Amino acid sequence: MLTKYAVAGLAASAMLVSVAFAQSPSATTDRATTAAPAAASDTSSFKGNWRTSKLVGLNVYNDSNESLGSINDLLTDKSGNIKAVVIGVGGFLGVGEHLVAVPMDKVKFIDEPVAYTSASSQPATGGARPATGTSTTTTGAATAPAAPAKKNPWYPDHAVFSATKDQLKAMPEFKYSTE
Repeated sequence: MLTKYAVAGLAASAMLVSVAFAQSPSATTDRATTAAPAAASDTSSFKGNWRTSKLVGLNVYNDSNESLGSINDLLTDKSGNIKAVVIGVGGFLGVGEHLVAVPMDKVKFIDEPVAYTSASSQPATGGARPATGTSTTTTGAATAPAAPAKKNPWYPDHAVFSATKDQLKAMPEFKYSTE
């Protein structure tokens, strides 16, 4: 009985080895027939482009540096060109959020942090973004400027849309339709 299992094991091993040899390339394969890497995979050709996965969730401010909301989605046409930006306004953790689709050309993307001009080191009220540079303490003495953050070449710092939060909430709500 043991010899039957041993013979069956050797036969199975021989069959597996022959399959493995059939899949490996032979030494006589012409190197010219192997596919060259695509030029599009060269990362230097995409330098200066942004990752859309990093644009979703990006904070949106108005011209007065007041927080409006964040980018929830990007809408493209069939050829892949981004046509609109869906901004979520208001709400808490997505609950009660008002979605608004605005044309892509109306949104500006900024690489530098939001400029914040306040005499106090306390965060501003009204949704304005806190300072990242020089701040002044309550005694009036200026602190040393913070080291500027290194710019990320794959996504901007924030977006700017010229409207108030109330104007965005008054716009028609964007709904994802399956029709």
